[in-house]
Amino acid sequence: MMRISLLLFLVSCFFYPVVIQAQSTDEEVLRHLKEVEWPKAYQDQDTALLGRILASEFEMIDASGNVFRKKDEMLYVRDFKPTYETFDFNISRLDIFENNTAIVSGLGVITGSDEDGKYQTTYHSSNVLIKRDDTWQAVSSHVSGLQKNYLDKQ
Repeated sequence: MMRISLLLFLVSCFFYPVVIQAQSTDEEVLRHLKEVEWPKAYQDQDTALLGRILASEFEMIDASGNVFRKKDEMLYVRDFKPTYETFDFNISRLDIFENNTAIVSGLGVITGSDEDGKYQTTYHSSNVLIKRDDTWQAVSSHVSGLQKNYLDKQ
C-alpha cells in the first residue's frame, strides 16, 4: 500500500507542472490575442488575422443590441478604414475552464480625432472563446457602455 501511495504521489508531482504550464501558456495566448492581435486586425484592416480569431459561428452583440456574425465583421473590417489613432484593450477578467472554454472581458479604449476634435471612446466587452485543435477562437462577443468623449471640450 505504501508503494502505491508513493507511486501515485510521484506521478502526480510529474504531471502537475505540465497542467500548470498549459494553463499559463493558454493565458498568455489569450492575453496576446485580445490585447494585441484583435485590435491589430481592426486597426490594420487585416481580414486574414480576424478570420483566424473569429470562429465560423462567431456572433457579436453591439452596444445598441444589434447582432453581427463573422461575415459581417469581416466585411466591416475590409470596407471601413479606421479613423482612430490608438486601440487598446485592458483585460479585467480572464478565466479558462476545463472544457477548453475561456471568458475574457475588460475595457476597450480608442483615441483619435475627427471633425469635432480629439476624442476617447471607451467600451466594455465580454468575449467567449473556445479552443479547437490547439487554437483559441472567439465564438461570442458582447459590447456595452460605449461612450465617446471629446477631450478638448471638457
